[in-house]
Amino acid sequence: MSIVFDRLEEARVIPVLTVEDADEAEHACIALMAGGLSTVEITFRTKGAADAIRRVSGIDGLLVGAGTILSVEQLEAAALAGARFAVGPGTSTAVIEAAARTDVPFVPGVATPTEIERVRSVGLSVVKLFPASLVGGPAFVRAVAPVYPDVRFVPTGGVNPETLGSYLELPAVLACAGTWICDRALLGEHRFDEVERRARAARELADSV
Repeated sequence: MSIVFDRLEEARVIPVLTVEDADEAEHACIALMAGGLSTVEITFRTKGAADAIRRVSGIDGLLVGAGTILSVEQLEAAALAGARFAVGPGTSTAVIEAAARTDVPFVPGVATPTEIERVRSVGLSVVKLFPASLVGGPAFVRAVAPVYPDVRFVPTGGVNPETLGSYLELPAVLACAGTWICDRALLGEHRFDEVERRARAARELADSV
């Protein structure tokens, strides 16, 4: 695995952040760092995603990734903005091939054994399990991990404080990603103190597993 994946494994929790502007992203990421989380995935669901990545990439010690990457153009924009890794909801051959030409590790999304095998066939071994809660949650990982011992999973989708520990206790899980820490309602109300509190709670839970 790359150094980036080593850092994700150390982080164990990847807050997923959807923001409208760079200021909002910066405030949220400062709160995450204060709460003990040093990585973030900023989704390409808004026009401000690239600017947000560019801004927070300057925060010392923060590993910044780009999420919801659906096209080569988005991957290239994320890389130019300073993203250190990229994540997709599915398995796009074009994006995988484009990522292979860059130094930005790409984590494709999977939901079935067939998709896992497709990813393995092109030399990738870290996958996003999405939507994790709907495809079986921790039970899915336990079922497929013995069949694909070389694959590490990043469960995303429906992960929350109640289920986080049950994922992280599985050796095949590299890290978990979720939106609950940087909930859009909290950001809209500028409740960055609550973002920090949730980050700290997630950090403590991860450290206890």
